Amino acid sequence: MEQEYIKLIFGLKLKQIRTEKDLSLFGLSKICGLSKSYLNEIEKGKKYPKPDKIILLSEKLEVPYDQMVSLKLDKNLAPIGDLLQSKILKEIPLDLFGIKESDLIDIVANAPAKVNAFISTIIEIAQHYSFSRESFFLASLRSYQEANNNYFENLEQEVLKFAKAYHLDLSKKLSSKDLEEILIEEYGYSINNGELEKYEALENLRSLFVPETKTLLLSADINEAQRAFIYAKEIGYNFLAYTDRLYSFPWIKFENFDQVLNNFYASYFAGALLIPKTQLTPQLEEVFKEGKFNADKFLSIIDNYNASPESFYQRLTNILPNFFAIQNLFFLRFTHRLGSKKYHLKKELHLSHQHSPRANETNEHYCRRWVSLKVLNDIKTSQKTHEFDIQISNYQGEGNQYIVLSSATKDPFKDNQYRSISIGLLMNKQLAKKVKFLNDPSIKTQQVGVTCERCAIKNCKERQNSAIVLDRIDKNKKVAAIVEELHTKFKS
Repeated sequence: MEQEYIKLIFGLKLKQIRTEKDLSLFGLSKICGLSKSYLNEIEKGKKYPKPDKIILLSEKLEVPYDQMVSLKLDKNLAPIGDLLQSKILKEIPLDLFGIKESDLIDIVANAPAKVNAFISTIIEIAQHYSFSRESFFLASLRSYQEANNNYFENLEQEVLKFAKAYHLDLSKKLSSKDLEEILIEEYGYSINNGELEKYEALENLRSLFVPETKTLLLSADINEAQRAFIYAKEIGYNFLAYTDRLYSFPWIKFENFDQVLNNFYASYFAGALLIPKTQLTPQLEEVFKEGKFNADKFLSIIDNYNASPESFYQRLTNILPNFFAIQNLFFLRFTHRLGSKKYHLKKELHLSHQHSPRANETNEHYCRRWVSLKVLNDIKTSQKTHEFDIQISNYQGEGNQYIVLSSATKDPFKDNQYRSISIGLLMNKQLAKKVKFLNDPSIKTQQVGVTCERCAIKNCKERQNSAIVLDRIDKNKKVAAIVEELHTKFKS
């Protein structure tokens, strides 16, 4: 059994015995002659006393020695033991959110029955929604991004250090050849461009790194932008000295949260390298200062970088909050297969607060008036390589408006599958100060909902289902009103 677990259990038992005897730490220190700080370290699970100290404590507290050292817990502490043995606290990235494990244990120890009921509730909800370990890690990572406005200055500075060290001119578009040379010459990589195609099951895999031989296997289907991103991400892993990492892209398996977090850091590094903030910021200023939205200028900015539209939109979520004070925004990535009626929201990010367009787990129908879905339908018929549109979305009943920019591309790794990337900016006075084209009459305004089942818009031609959730809410309100009326009628 882990020594850490043994120390925690002993500390919890000592604290329980002390509090049952109405002793403060100071009081226990007085009767046993051990320092208050030493006893505090024991109770927090940081130290385990030697046998002579345990004998002393058992004598002064009048508790048998065997009972004190036993790992069996009474019914009040048993839930904590189960929690610790489950190792769930090791899965939760507590350090990321500034929480000490000992603090969390203290909370549980002070009200074990109630906290255990709370934990059981969370587990039951997670099981009900098929909330996997991967989903939990990704939700934790998303919260971490949102708490930092998805901007990490230390990584931005590391990119500048790297560019300086390798004499890269970030004012020019970086090619995959530039980065490949660094991987081979500096980090000893070997690049393999044909092996993955020999295995049909790996058709969706873009890259695989074999650390033992420093071999990077690449799919033959990746384009120049994807190759540059993969190279930049590998450089990020090496330059930032992350050894606990994921080896495939997209990932197949992971062992701990650090691997997921380091994958994000390396990806952030890649995005900042390929789309430098010093280049992007003035270009966006040029687009934002015009009274009418210039789609050609915006698309030319995307083309200016050796990066996919998805990488570009993700980079906007780094830049807009920190250099334009646009902190109320959302990012969405949808996928859609030709012939299917379903749209799948695969990635989302909400800065400042949870915005209306969000994933649902109840098989409801996303509003077909979203520009995110419109561009997916457009690209299926136009067969262009990149379909773009902009829209002002007015969320019915919420009073919120967003200006949403959306791009759709074909998925090169899946036949007849498309994806759209969108960024939505909450329209308010702060946004109006930064973005001057909000009143551009050429930008279409749409009344939208979140899902059809929760939408009150009447006579919607795009509706996929009736507003059954709203109907249920209205029915419950009527029942409550009648009950209240009957109560008033017969209470006297």
